[in-house]
Amino acid sequence: MNAPSSNRYAKPEDLTKFAWLSIAAALTTIVLKLTAAMLTNSVGLLSDAAESLVNLVAAVIALITLRIAIRPADDDHPFGHSKAEYFSAALEGVMIFVAAVFIIGSAIMRMFNPVMPEQLGIGLLINALAGVVNGAVALILYRSGKKHRSATLLADSKHLFTDVLTSIAVLLGVGLVAIFKMAILDAIVALLAGFNIIFMGIQIIKTAIDGLMDIALPEEVVKNLESVLENRRKKDKTDFHAVRTREAGNRRFMNVHVLVPGEWSVKQGHDYVENLIDELVEQVPDLRVQAHLEPIGDPKSYEDINDI
Repeated sequence: MNAPSSNRYAKPEDLTKFAWLSIAAALTTIVLKLTAAMLTNSVGLLSDAAESLVNLVAAVIALITLRIAIRPADDDHPFGHSKAEYFSAALEGVMIFVAAVFIIGSAIMRMFNPVMPEQLGIGLLINALAGVVNGAVALILYRSGKKHRSATLLADSKHLFTDVLTSIAVLLGVGLVAIFKMAILDAIVALLAGFNIIFMGIQIIKTAIDGLMDIALPEEVVKNLESVLENRRKKDKTDFHAVRTREAGNRRFMNVHVLVPGEWSVKQGHDYVENLIDELVEQVPDLRVQAHLEPIGDPKSYEDINDI
């Protein structure tokens, strides 16, 4: 059974349309890059096509994850399902490593058995078109991921940006082969592209781990929240401590202990906290605030500051 929710927070937007866009881009680029690789017999272009296969798998996983992440809180998941996005991001990072291993392995084999690519003109043109498709979709995913704070879309966009950079490197390598007539340059560039993909994979996995470990909100956001609290502080009357924030996918959470005069009624304290939460949410939309009310004059109110 779904838990009741406050009207204070807007429902998260369904982002699966962006996953479908990523799937369409992956299918398009796979066809284009495989065609280019077959025409040119270039290991660089083949490695580029292999990464697009990984992009397709990642996009399908992103679609599934986004469907899960948007589910409302329930009895088994009272804080919602938004953290599912970090699993998708981590898995995407792992798949990037798989693509990198394939690319590096193919490049090393070709270094010992270099083959001069063929029909470079049409092959480069087709691969360049695939890069444009990936670049446009990556930009859309990145902007949407930033707007909606979606770890899944941001990871997918970075993966596609890596694919674009790889395509540029491969085009450069194949172009150098055409100019200098040295087949080994194709393999060298593919090898460098493989290491570049590994670096991006590490970054994506680190971001996912930070999210799973309840990383605090960005410093700028925390400062905005603290400014709200500071404006409400009144010596010996109202104060705040044990302020903690965390991010879980597209959701943000804040815990705070609110200290008020001990002679206040329950309703006075409740109204004060409700108004405070409204101010905090106005400052950071979609922030989920949990406030613990305590009497400011009671020594026990200060014994749990460091409790987790």
